[in-house]
Amino acid sequence: MKRDKNASIIYRGEDNSYYEKLLATGEVKCIDEEIPFEVPKGWEWCRLRDIILDTNAGKSPNCEKRPKKSEEWGVLTTTSIQENAFLSNENKVLPKHYVITPEHCVRYGDILITRAGPVNRTGIVCMVENNCDKLILSDKTVRIDYMHDYCNPKFLVFVLNSSAIHELVMSATVGMAASQVNVSQGSIQNTLIPFPPFKEQQRIINKLEAILPQIEKYNNAQNKLDELNKTAKDLIKKSVLQEAIQGKLVSQLEEEGTAKKLLGQIKAEKQRLVKDGKLKKSALNDSVIFKGDDNKYYEQIGSEVTKIELPFDFPSTWSIARLNAVCQLTDGLKAIGKQCLLDAKFLRGKSSETIVEQGKLVYKGDNIMLVDGENSGEVFIVPQDGYMGSTFKQLWISSSMYEPYVLAFIQFYKETLRNSKKGAAIPHLNKELFYGLIIGIPPLQEQRIIVQKIEQLMQLLK
Repeated sequence: MKRDKNASIIYRGEDNSYYEKLLATGEVKCIDEEIPFEVPKGWEWCRLRDIILDTNAGKSPNCEKRPKKSEEWGVLTTTSIQENAFLSNENKVLPKHYVITPEHCVRYGDILITRAGPVNRTGIVCMVENNCDKLILSDKTVRIDYMHDYCNPKFLVFVLNSSAIHELVMSATVGMAASQVNVSQGSIQNTLIPFPPFKEQQRIINKLEAILPQIEKYNNAQNKLDELNKTAKDLIKKSVLQEAIQGKLVSQLEEEGTAKKLLGQIKAEKQRLVKDGKLKKSALNDSVIFKGDDNKYYEQIGSEVTKIELPFDFPSTWSIARLNAVCQLTDGLKAIGKQCLLDAKFLRGKSSETIVEQGKLVYKGDNIMLVDGENSGEVFIVPQDGYMGSTFKQLWISSSMYEPYVLAFIQFYKETLRNSKKGAAIPHLNKELFYGLIIGIPPLQEQRIIVQKIEQLMQLLK
């Protein structure tokens, strides 16, 4: 076998530093900065190329986007290589005319590594320990031909998948975006490997195979516990909000009186805004909800009176109204001039700023609500001046109300609104349901105390 021109030996000098000597030229250099950690006595550091025969990749011809059938040939996709697992069904069928080259065929016992793809899918290693009939390597999958007499393949797979060594492989990747990087075969071969004696490799494998199933078991149990904790927290948060909007979270304050005056103030404010053209005339609903002498609740619209059912019992000092009495969805103010586009991706921190020439202007601190899409009913507080995305409406809340109290009420009904969308192709907010929600209105100071209590309890859940 021809010696690799890059073959080397790594040794420790008298000064306790690590050195690498190239066998072809005799050149020696210190590699202390490359060594990721110390190894036990009897182990050595070496380059992968010095403990294997070779590496080779395959081809990636144009294929149908379907897995091969039993009688057909297929080319591996990178998803066939999972950490310590080979998935033979992750392949694409080869064209019938494709000429199979024996050196590209996948063999039982092969060590395979992904050399290209997204960052989280590159440098993944597995051993072929199951069916690999009629499969070939792609140009993104590399086979590592190891020396059977010196290197335990399972040990090599575990080492290459370990966080420290995987990090060394990934440090040699190239590519402009995390969605597509690649690492050359030369860089893979150049990876530093901690190498113990052959018998110790097997002892390590025996120990790993004994403890890894237990680690997996505990990991699964922890994941289930984390999910239960998250579910429990979500339920507690919902319970806190429910107690709040029913008037059960804090004691009522007798000195605050009732909330009847608030409804009058809200009505007057809406009439003024309609007159100024800032709200539509439809915002002036004349619904009045009251408790009859029979202790039943009624709603009067004009001269018509209807008995209604309330979702909760409310304190006697509270007023009761439909949600459209205290808030409205508006289109926002049309404007021209460069501004940031406030779409859902930007507001969630999933995209960078996009500047547009015109749109519906909202200001920092305004509330906007998603009215189209899967998350219809979700409210965002505007982080900066800009134009609303096309899936939003501005949420006007009466200045006579304590705004965070109304937002807490809407938050409680978020799932209801999300699950009651209208429309099939593009689901959108059920505005009839939204506006028709019954809200209990406490005196203004009590609204502030309720929100303060909500914030205290939510802080404890973090």
